[in-house]
Amino acid sequence: MTASTHATETLLFSVLLQLIVMIGVARLFNNLARSLGQPGVIGEIVAGLALGPSLFGHFFPQTAIALFGSKAGAPITIISQIGLILLMFQIGTAFDFAHLRSGRYRAATAAVAAASVTAPLLLGFGFGFLSAGTLAPGINPVVYSLFCGVAVAITAVPILGRILREFGLTRDAIGVIAISAAAINDVVGWLLLACISAYATSRLSGEFLLWKAIAIVAGIALFWFLLRPLVDWLLRVFPVRNGALAPNLMAFVLCVMFALGLFTNRIGIFTIFGGFAAGLMFHRHTDFVEAWQQQVGQFVLVFFLPVFFTFTGLRTNVLGLSSVSDLGWLAVVLVISILGKILPVYAAARISGLSHWQSTLLGSLMNTRALMELIVLNIGYDLGFLPQKVFTMLVIMAVVTTVMTGPLLQRLLPRIGHVVLERVPS
Repeated sequence: MTASTHATETLLFSVLLQLIVMIGVARLFNNLARSLGQPGVIGEIVAGLALGPSLFGHFFPQTAIALFGSKAGAPITIISQIGLILLMFQIGTAFDFAHLRSGRYRAATAAVAAASVTAPLLLGFGFGFLSAGTLAPGINPVVYSLFCGVAVAITAVPILGRILREFGLTRDAIGVIAISAAAINDVVGWLLLACISAYATSRLSGEFLLWKAIAIVAGIALFWFLLRPLVDWLLRVFPVRNGALAPNLMAFVLCVMFALGLFTNRIGIFTIFGGFAAGLMFHRHTDFVEAWQQQVGQFVLVFFLPVFFTFTGLRTNVLGLSSVSDLGWLAVVLVISILGKILPVYAAARISGLSHWQSTLLGSLMNTRALMELIVLNIGYDLGFLPQKVFTMLVIMAVVTTVMTGPLLQRLLPRIGHVVLERVPS
């Protein structure tokens, strides 16, 4: 055996062992969460954190390093990102946007999206401004505050999509408004994040903003006038037969999905939104969507997503807050994050004509943050503009706001006449 072959076999052994642990622990926590009345995805998030320095790495540091290394390796990083693209594609295919043809629902979506971005962004910026001297000395206070604002404003589209799926809300008007507003929320959030990152690295200029605007408009035009008709033609050439996708069709879908990911990456909206955009092109074709879910969907949820949660968990230590002052700042983060989402969204929905309980439900749904929040936090942390303690506070906030969603939905859904049935395992 050559040295290169031996190195490859060693790396493969390590990655396979990591995958066994990630997938097994995630499935265990998924079942545990469901037994406690939580969506299974909440258990998977907790599993990812538990495998990192917050639990396993804290009590068994040498074993954790032997298993995962001091940080997530390149293979796990790439697998996790590919999984996110595939998950976003599935979320894009799963939603029925026919409700938005109603002027009432379009108005509600726009109002909810605006409220869910503006109020939390301002509150998060205010928190950053007030805490900069204490929590982020030596860091540019404006950039630090802007990162805090975006972190509080974001909504987790992939996790929200999974929660809606588990509660049977993907075809419901409230579910469509929530995911549509969340998608708008996140696109705005990613654009803000791109601009903040450019400002932080002294790249922000009028030319930079103009390029972003042109690229987005060009992307929308390409999507609408070229890719959508191409998808329609392709599904006529390779129709779904007996609930199965033709290999040529599946290859085309994967290529388009990843190509759109490259495009969104280049225009600064981050790669995973290419998957969501690709999914939107196929959501009208119900035969395709059902076949994809049967052939690919469960594999994505069971294999790829736990890898991402563990990847983020390995970078997060929720035990890093020890002083009374730290816990006080954490309480402030939780209050402004929760009330800063729920109350403005509630007000926007009520103004748009939705009922009290529908508006409360929308506020609770838009409060879901975990997945996208963790991505934003890692970007800020890697750039050096979020200190360790603030990073930890915001991670805890992301988990708490997501864990809240399941119990709130169980209480609120009967109020709007939606029966909470035994959810399909995921």
